[in-house]
Amino acid sequence: MPLETRPLHPFIGCEMTGIDLSQTVNSAAVDAIWAAIDRHAVVVFHDQRLTDAQLRDFAALFGPLEIGRGALQAGRRRLAIPQIGDISNLDEDNHIRSRDDRRRLDSLGNRLWHTDASYMPTPVVLGMLHAVKVPPASAFGGGETEFADMRAAYDALPDATKADIDALIAEHDIFWSRGQIGFTQFPLGEREKYPPSPQRLVRRHPRSGRKTLYLSAHASHIIGWPIADGRLLLFDLNAHATRPEFVYSHQWRVGDLVIWDNRCTMHRGRPHDESQPRDLRRATTLDEGSTLQEAA
Repeated sequence: MPLETRPLHPFIGCEMTGIDLSQTVNSAAVDAIWAAIDRHAVVVFHDQRLTDAQLRDFAALFGPLEIGRGALQAGRRRLAIPQIGDISNLDEDNHIRSRDDRRRLDSLGNRLWHTDASYMPTPVVLGMLHAVKVPPASAFGGGETEFADMRAAYDALPDATKADIDALIAEHDIFWSRGQIGFTQFPLGEREKYPPSPQRLVRRHPRSGRKTLYLSAHASHIIGWPIADGRLLLFDLNAHATRPEFVYSHQWRVGDLVIWDNRCTMHRGRPHDESQPRDLRRATTLDEGSTLQEAA
């Protein structure tokens, strides 16, 4: 069966069919998936049944893999492969975490609009989430993941605004984003391990050539500006970039694999019934250098 794509939204997101990602994926298929990512920024595959090892091996076809902040923390871990992030409400024994669990509270920062790992000097490129268990729909929500198109958001800005912001640098800080939800319970030495990182506010996507806003809840302020002015600018840009017309909301079902390009999207998780298990597994590919090294 040939690979086929179907758009899911006027700006962002497509569904791709005709491939079993648990099997060997050849270079032609990788090229076709890259082309879909470059055009749509978010690519959805349904009915995929991947082990963590298969997810790791598939993701590695697209670049070197990140070992995330959660996997680097001390203590037991639910998942054996460090390159696979545990995006769940489950503890090391597969029990649902209590509401005051420290790791649960930290993970609530994912409900803010963000770009993964933008607080790192070398940020990430692709994110991949694979759904193993999803909660039923409820009054709390269904745990959807929303994706905002930063390319379309940049295109929709007035030309004068584009000219004013194109050269700006923002400081990104994991502790700033977590502080916004009141979470400050980090292990000793964690702040020293993850100092803030400067990133371009506007990037040019290296594959498509399109300009894109590079925003995130981790973005604290604009370097060289008074803190208040920079935060107000970031607040306004975030409000603009997450307008409904730029957003695709993914409703999860077991077996979904969703790939997104962190260089030109933001995303956030939505609430769900936390008395029910929600188990997503993530793989993330690394970029080659700082955004400051990129051509404007």
